[in-house]
Amino acid sequence: MRALDSTDLRLLLALSQSPRATTVALSEQLQLSRNTVQARLASLEASGAFLSFERSINQVALGYPLTAFTTVYAKQQELAAIAHELAAIPQVVQAYGLSGPTDLLVHIVCRTAEELFSVNAKVLEIHGVERTETALAISEVVHYRMAPLIDEAAKSL
Repeated sequence: MRALDSTDLRLLLALSQSPRATTVALSEQLQLSRNTVQARLASLEASGAFLSFERSINQVALGYPLTAFTTVYAKQQELAAIAHELAAIPQVVQAYGLSGPTDLLVHIVCRTAEELFSVNAKVLEIHGVERTETALAISEVVHYRMAPLIDEAAKSL
């Protein structure tokens, strides 16, 4: 990923505040030419600066009100295969490899507690998974955000 300059950071901050802003609106807000904004957006996208736009879709709107986090203890040599199997479970929306005593942190969304029980059973059935621990999220206390990080990055320029 390429290094970001102050123009990139201004553009990212504007997008984090108004994700649906048009190129014209961004160029007016930032006092940049439309061509500059388009070129910067294309460059940022090509460099991997943007995550999937799926992150903007609310799981509750899709009928999945429950959020759970499952820690997975696994055989190290099986992690790649386990990740592949986890990706095949639709309710697994994200998974991270971890350092420390647990191997994976799996973000799961479900319609009901019964469905969560079923998904946990599927995870436990994966070859190489030794055990799991699941915690049901009660509330999201800090919403996903990037603006504070963009502000911090701008300070270092």
